[in-house]
Amino acid sequence: MESCSFCGNRNIKSALTEYTYKHNGNYMIFHNLPSLQCEYCGEKYFEAKVLKQIEKEFVAVQNGKAVRDRIIVPVENFNMIDVA
Repeated sequence: MESCSFCGNRNIKSALTEYTYKHNGNYMIFHNLPSLQCEYCGEKYFEAKVLKQIEKEFVAVQNGKAVRDRIIVPVENFNMIDVA
């Protein structure tokens, strides 16, 4: 990759990042995902094989595979919040 598709910056580095996968209202967070990241705007790029593995893992968990950790996340609908 020569430059960021989003901002055009040429400084792209390898990085480990966090990725949130969403499908049919279900979420799964992946830590330490290998990626390329723009040093200017932070846009992240993932190899197709990494994204395919995320999908496989998500399906496995939905089918009962044990996970290392679970979290509870508060959810709010912004149009229901009193904004002053």
